[in-house]
Amino acid sequence: MNRPLQWLAQRDSGLVALRRAGRVAIVMPAMFALGEEVIGNATVATFAAFGSIAMLLFADFGGPLRERLQAEASLAVVGAAFVCLATLASHSVWLAAATMALVGFAVIFAGVVSSVLAGATTSLLLPFILPVTLAAPVSAVPDRLAGWGIAAGASLIAVALLWPAPAHDPLRGAAAGACRALASRLRAEVAYMMSDKRESFVRDRQRAFAQSDDAVAALRRAFLATPYRPTSLGTVARVTVRLVDELSWLDTIVVESAQSIDRTPNHTVRAVEIASAAVLERGADLLGAVGGDCAELHTALAELTDALRSMEEHALVALPPSREPAGAPPNSAEEPDSELVSSLDPGFRAQELGFAVSRVGHNVDLIAAAERRSWLERALGRQPEGLAGTLTAAQERASAHVDRNSVWLHNSVRGAVGLALAVFVGNQTGAQHSFWVVLGTLSVLRSNALSTGQNVLRALSGTVVGFIIGAAILAAIGTNETLLWLLLPPVILLAGVAPAAISFAAGQAAFTLTLVFVFNIIEPTGWRVGLYRVEDIALGCAVSLIVGLLFWPRGARSALRRALADAYRDSADYLAGAVSFGMLRCDPSTGSAPSPSELAARATGATRRLDDAFRAFLAERGAKPIALADVTSLITGVGGLRLAADAVLDLWQREDGSIGGERTAARNELLRSSELVKDWYEDFAHSLANGGEPQAPLPHDRAADERLLAAVRHDLHSENASTSATAVRMIWTGDHLDAVRRQELVLAPSQPGDLG
Repeated sequence: MNRPLQWLAQRDSGLVALRRAGRVAIVMPAMFALGEEVIGNATVATFAAFGSIAMLLFADFGGPLRERLQAEASLAVVGAAFVCLATLASHSVWLAAATMALVGFAVIFAGVVSSVLAGATTSLLLPFILPVTLAAPVSAVPDRLAGWGIAAGASLIAVALLWPAPAHDPLRGAAAGACRALASRLRAEVAYMMSDKRESFVRDRQRAFAQSDDAVAALRRAFLATPYRPTSLGTVARVTVRLVDELSWLDTIVVESAQSIDRTPNHTVRAVEIASAAVLERGADLLGAVGGDCAELHTALAELTDALRSMEEHALVALPPSREPAGAPPNSAEEPDSELVSSLDPGFRAQELGFAVSRVGHNVDLIAAAERRSWLERALGRQPEGLAGTLTAAQERASAHVDRNSVWLHNSVRGAVGLALAVFVGNQTGAQHSFWVVLGTLSVLRSNALSTGQNVLRALSGTVVGFIIGAAILAAIGTNETLLWLLLPPVILLAGVAPAAISFAAGQAAFTLTLVFVFNIIEPTGWRVGLYRVEDIALGCAVSLIVGLLFWPRGARSALRRALADAYRDSADYLAGAVSFGMLRCDPSTGSAPSPSELAARATGATRRLDDAFRAFLAERGAKPIALADVTSLITGVGGLRLAADAVLDLWQREDGSIGGERTAARNELLRSSELVKDWYEDFAHSLANGGEPQAPLPHDRAADERLLAAVRHDLHSENASTSATAVRMIWTGDHLDAVRRQELVLAPSQPGDLG
């Protein structure tokens, strides 16, 4: 690779921008020439040129070639509809502005349901912005559609034949790497423990620990590498993104398990760890393939289930003899039985590990099942068993963001108002190319007034530089169309590469130069076209700055604070609801126990809003008043709280409530503990939302542990295995609550007030 390409590769990872710009540099001039020189219709030429830019420069869909072509075809159809609608609305200033507001909001907000739609926002808006700002009668629709259709057809061919992007999913590859590294860590831990902790195994264990930490960190980086959540409405993408939180939580479980005080070589616990490693390894194999055979994964999951069952039975058999004095009531309290606690703790660690690994395995199974569907099943929208349909998923995602604290909702409203105001200003001021007023607004509008102002300066400076260069070139060559045609492809190539390789301002300069050439080919006017471009961009920037000041002056930082508060509050409610569900399930006298599905949905929705707020926070320029590591800890804490609730729910869904027994004291103790945890997290959420210091973390309540043990000790030693199993679940529920209580020690020092 020569030096220029090396320099470019350092700034343009995978040469993505170069590939995209190369396509446009070939297709756009060709389609422009077809409309201008062959057909001889300036309208067809204009829409063919800008249609090519919209579909090839502003959109770059990922995934297999078939999916990319489907996305391009869908963009072409929606764009054609927008061309018609915008043309009909264009001859009334008020109607044009109102329609722009509605379409702008719909397109921007639709990005919340799919990263494909989010990435294509500009491409979807462009076929509406161009015709709505160029007033024309209904009779102009056929010419405009012809130009757009020419661009669409050429774009589909270009995507398929001109440097097609490889089907690469960095998130999936990173998930496979994390699965394999965590499996190696579990196996290294088992080897270390079964060797009586011999020094010869220490090095392998430490190496496996470091590799798993790096792999999980790489997965998180891949997940946060885009400005929007990397998931589409496709089945595979939806399930793959679940693995991020699950593998992060699994990593936390494995780390805490390794740090546990009691790490005796319990053979049933080791069997769970080995079976978990096998599931993760089979999952990594399937993630590395497409539509692979799940037989080995199913076998590994079955073996994990058997290992968990054996571990639970062993935990009951291995319980130390009861110390209850003869004739003592079942719920009597006495001195803490540390031997009893120690005997159950490894089982809880194994149960927690097994549940997390089973979640990962079942989701990988869903991915492979979705990939094995026939084309007819895909066309009919048939989903693997246990997965919601596409429409349901879209509704859930959209409804989660109909919330006053949603960053995406804020951006959608601001974008819609900004675009509508730009259309109105452009038409009312008689700007020469009001289209660029709107596009200038779209280019520089960001999450707060400060960032918008910074982009205004870069946009204007780049445009002025482009204007000066264009004027100098036109002064040298005049209106020689042959030279303009020859210069057009390299200038377009530069316009496509410059934003990624150099800067936003350089991209604006190159784009201005492109426009100077395009409009001088259509209607030779010399350097004045560049001057019009400067005027239009200045108007668009002014609109953006005004909207930024009015609608969201504080930016993503305050939104992140509110999103964190909502996520902690809703996840704590879900955890308390899961514990309540379990306490109702374990006692037949209390009646049926409704599943906390609504609480789970609210917690999931709050997590989605938090993800968007965090991405906006990362994207904002300027110094961060809080260390990124602290923010990441806060984000991870939400996932841990929600997944702990999932684990409690799974623990009690296997309980049928048919076994009698007096469990009032134990139930009340667990409900009391869950309320204390919930209250702490709600106070923590309040400190996030309003500033100030949170309460000190809850101390380990040994007295509560003693009361719970006293309440279940009689059932633990029952001759009825089901009664004993229910008692063990109650203790493990307390362990889950203790795990999220220990998380408070990590969260409290994160200084959430600095987000204010």
